[in-house]
Amino acid sequence: MAEVEVGFIGSGDAFGSGGRFQTCIAIRTSHDFFLVDCGASSLIAMRKQQIEPREVSKILITHLHGDHFGGLPFLLLDAQLVSKRAAPLTLVGPPGLEERLKAAMEILFAGSSKVEPNFELRFVELKARTPTRVDGIQVTAFPAAHFSGAPSYSLRVEVEQKVFVYSGDTQWTDTLIEASADADLFVCESYVFEGNVPLHNSYRTIMENRPRLSCKKIILTHMSDDVLSRAREIELPMAEDGLWLRLS
Repeated sequence: MAEVEVGFIGSGDAFGSGGRFQTCIAIRTSHDFFLVDCGASSLIAMRKQQIEPREVSKILITHLHGDHFGGLPFLLLDAQLVSKRAAPLTLVGPPGLEERLKAAMEILFAGSSKVEPNFELRFVELKARTPTRVDGIQVTAFPAAHFSGAPSYSLRVEVEQKVFVYSGDTQWTDTLIEASADADLFVCESYVFEGNVPLHNSYRTIMENRPRLSCKKIILTHMSDDVLSRAREIELPMAEDGLWLRLS
């Protein structure tokens, strides 16, 4: 069985709490390397961790907020002008991804969305609860409780007989139980320590529902200063920038 590694290029929230980069998770196998989300600071984080952007075969996007997809205009410009990318790149995400990306590119770098890249750029649109094959992996999107002007998803990724699940940004919903069923790794956002915050999850809520989850391992991410300041009280592993895990 091939090895599957998961790396946190960025594990932070939108505001850089704790000096962390915005969400960007890497998945590496013996013959593939791809990302789940690409926040605005992701290209900087990749350079800092000596990760070559040209190696990325595809990028899966959970939802259309800047700290989760805002790095794409920078990565595409880098691919064209700096990395000199030649291999195809596949962008996978919710309905509206292509339109919002082009709009973001025009706001950040006027005219950039109209330049024909030197590599093939493909878009794959995910529909809720519909398993989708993308370049040798299977991706299933589950509805998340998070407004972003387009459908927001939790993503279940099946690769090399391993299952990786990322909650994306979401308030607690029992859909997370369904999405993470029997997963090898469930990466779950924990923006606050306790209490109800619109659109986001809390550590207390995750722990209250932990007995209902059948995943093998949970690791927390997207943590605010509220959570980071109480790290000693937290019983679950916490992601950090540069952390790599092997799925077993």
